[in-house]
Amino acid sequence: MKKHLYFLLIAALIFQMSAKSQTIDRNYVNKIKEFTTDERFLPKSLLDVVDHPTIPNPLKHFGHIIGAEGHVHRSEEIFNYYKKLAETSPMVKIQQMGVSEEGRPFYIVVIADENTISELDYFKNQTALLSDPRITSQEQAEKIVLESKPIYYVSGGMHATEMGSPEMLMELAYRLITSPAQEIKKIRENVITVINPVMEPDGWDKQVDWYYRYTKGRENFEDGFPRSTPYWGKYVFHDNNRDGLQVSQQITKSIFKAFFEFHPTVMLDLHESVPLLYISTGTGPYNDYVDPITQSEWQVMGNHDVAAVAAQGMPGAFTWAFYDGWWPGYGIWVANNHNSNGRFYETYGNAGADTYLRDLSTARFAGDLATSKEWYRPDPATPQVYWSFRNNINYTQVGVIASLSYAADNAQLLLSNFYKKAYNSLEKGRKEGPKAFTIAKEQRDPAMAAYLANQLVSQGIEVYENESHYVALTEQPYRNLLVSLMTPTAYPKDAKFPPYDAIAWTLPNLYGVEVKAKDSLDFNVSGLKALDYPVKYLGKVIGQGNTYLLTYKAQNSVLPALYAFKSQNRNTELSILPKTIVVDGDTLPAGSILIKKINADQATKIALDFGLDLKAGGSEISTSDQKSIQLPRVAIYHTWYNTQDEGWSRYTFEERGIPYTSIDKDVLKSGNLRSKFDVILLPRVRGNAKNFIHGVDKKFGPMPYTKTAQFPSHGFPASTNDMTGGPGFLGIENLRKFVEEGGLLITLDNTSSIIAEMGIASELSPVSAGSLFHPGSIVMAKARKSGSPILYGFPESFNLFRGNGPLLQTDKFNRDLMLVQYGFQPLKDEVPYEGPILGLKEKELTAKAEKKDEKNPPYVVSGMVRNEQEIVGHGAVFNVPLGKGSILAFTFDPLHRYLNHHDAPMVWNALINWDKLR
Repeated sequence: MKKHLYFLLIAALIFQMSAKSQTIDRNYVNKIKEFTTDERFLPKSLLDVVDHPTIPNPLKHFGHIIGAEGHVHRSEEIFNYYKKLAETSPMVKIQQMGVSEEGRPFYIVVIADENTISELDYFKNQTALLSDPRITSQEQAEKIVLESKPIYYVSGGMHATEMGSPEMLMELAYRLITSPAQEIKKIRENVITVINPVMEPDGWDKQVDWYYRYTKGRENFEDGFPRSTPYWGKYVFHDNNRDGLQVSQQITKSIFKAFFEFHPTVMLDLHESVPLLYISTGTGPYNDYVDPITQSEWQVMGNHDVAAVAAQGMPGAFTWAFYDGWWPGYGIWVANNHNSNGRFYETYGNAGADTYLRDLSTARFAGDLATSKEWYRPDPATPQVYWSFRNNINYTQVGVIASLSYAADNAQLLLSNFYKKAYNSLEKGRKEGPKAFTIAKEQRDPAMAAYLANQLVSQGIEVYENESHYVALTEQPYRNLLVSLMTPTAYPKDAKFPPYDAIAWTLPNLYGVEVKAKDSLDFNVSGLKALDYPVKYLGKVIGQGNTYLLTYKAQNSVLPALYAFKSQNRNTELSILPKTIVVDGDTLPAGSILIKKINADQATKIALDFGLDLKAGGSEISTSDQKSIQLPRVAIYHTWYNTQDEGWSRYTFEERGIPYTSIDKDVLKSGNLRSKFDVILLPRVRGNAKNFIHGVDKKFGPMPYTKTAQFPSHGFPASTNDMTGGPGFLGIENLRKFVEEGGLLITLDNTSSIIAEMGIASELSPVSAGSLFHPGSIVMAKARKSGSPILYGFPESFNLFRGNGPLLQTDKFNRDLMLVQYGFQPLKDEVPYEGPILGLKEKELTAKAEKKDEKNPPYVVSGMVRNEQEIVGHGAVFNVPLGKGSILAFTFDPLHRYLNHHDAPMVWNALINWDKLR
């Protein structure tokens, strides 16, 4: 301990000597003043940027200050600046945390005093010990707290158009290692700051290129010109902050890696969408499984930061009135889900480095005007602000420094709370039920049972196995998260404000896996083996021959397995059994697959690779009892104005191993679609028929999205010489012809409404939902035509995930087009009339009266729906014939965020049976 204090003293003396020799960089400070539009936006605490003799500030490094008009930097430039800081200062360490889908690195930058950096592994181990009360007693924790430092993780650049934070963090980093200010010195000595400088480098670089290519220097922010590049990541757009449950994208994996390596005490994510600075607390309702300590910390920290901003005379900072605190799938919620504290800021951004007159006069949050004085917003901004890039930098930086300062002043409290939250979770596992969740390995889709176990492990939850089950015991530090993921949610119906995102995430229902909650441990716990690697269901092959049967139960891997069969042996013959049939004593349900002309080795490889069970036999099945499978040529359509859900569809297809071709407006306009494709998938897009037909306004064209030497990040994952204009009426007519000539058009969620609006699916009409409020929830549905190939493998009733999407319906005489309905009750016009009928004898009503007494399961499985009577009986899936083909219209999204895997096989069924739906 004496040696430790000695080194601290020496480091402090060296720093003090260096600090005395430093002077303020007046050029830098004057530039800050120049690019700040109002004195009230100019905090004095930022006007002390030093001119360090050996460590370059951004002005020296780049030739301009952070926040200079017209200047933003690509990810490589940003990373190179941090590398320069690490080269010139012993207080900086840079570490790679993975690689993006497009090959760009993820980095974190660790900043603290020199002695702390030299002992970083020691401090990381300290927080790891505090994270698990089973290995650290309360007495030991008290000692560790005294010897530890809070680790504060600050991240920027998740959303590409929110361009302030990656720039600001460079200046903050320089300030943290060079400033002689007492507040900064206190942070440096008492907090380990971990900076994630560009969370999504793929999207960031695309947006920087977009700024320099298209938006730099535009005079009016509200001129209708697209402010965002059409793509951010390879697959996901804004939903890169909705992947915290799936952990499917590389950005999320890098966040999780940092969390479990550092166990940060607080994580603060920087965003831009709200004037002028929102500091997250949320309106509630709060997630039931977030510890009350965390919920209270949100309030204390939020009010502290608002007070710190107000103390510098800066208007417009507020808490409470934005977001709720319910959905656990945001990236930064890895902290809240694991006994830490996850927070975020929203500042006001211009999607670039230009200055604009911005109008706040009509913006409302939680019902109040953004410019009104409220208990949570003590000093509002004026209805209009002349807003610069530097203003944004100032607000974000002042807020982050306030947050770090709070951590420095309350280090022991935050560390104690971190331990206490883990202890509370563990105690709930010891004293409350359930005691365990068991997942039988033998399931309808055993590969999904293994997937569920793996997903729990990816969350840091301890999972075990024996010969027959995967088991998660609740007596563990992340018990609260485990129970949250495995049990239904109950969002309050009387919540005052609408939820910020979906409100249900019960993984067993979303994955179609049966799970049992055990209130007592009625099995041998000592025989369990910990899962420390990804598990995989290995399919079995029974018997040998050249003909095999696959019992179909809507397994997610069947369709990709069929493509694999044909890929490894083009002579393989695939047939579907459209009716239940008994073969060699086994009852095969409708939809089962007959595979001919393969050998035992090929069968074994497919079974192992795709987790499917095959059995030799079936050669005697009559040709009349089988129908040949012609695997389709699939196209996935994307617009140039909204690629969010198209990206999830592409990701799902690629992850499953289903081949497809990505197409856009130009392909639709070129025609001859039926000669190229058998199925076209239209993923969910926002907007209406007008948006879909006309796309980006042609007055802005031509707008190439192509890779060039000047804009190297563009042209991926798709390219075009002109983004403007949509398919037009010609493209829509070609889409109609595609169906009429025998193609299958699959529409998801809002695109079903668009196709109906355009008249291609003219039998479908929008339904006025009245007072229906249906945020993302898991609900019950009922098969209306259980014999449809779309429903192969599904029972008569099942759950699905649906949000606030469109409602469509047909005239009563066309109700046979409805394959699946929401809930169990019929629509009012379908309820049989039971009164007297003039001209007919009195009817017998006894049987009908008995039927009316039957009780159906509740509509809501997990989540909440208000006025569910407005949707029950309406169509969830329609099969609309058109010419020789069909339109399969979903009024929900069965490919939602790579999350509702239970629903996806309806799409896979459509692809397997694309030519058998008439």
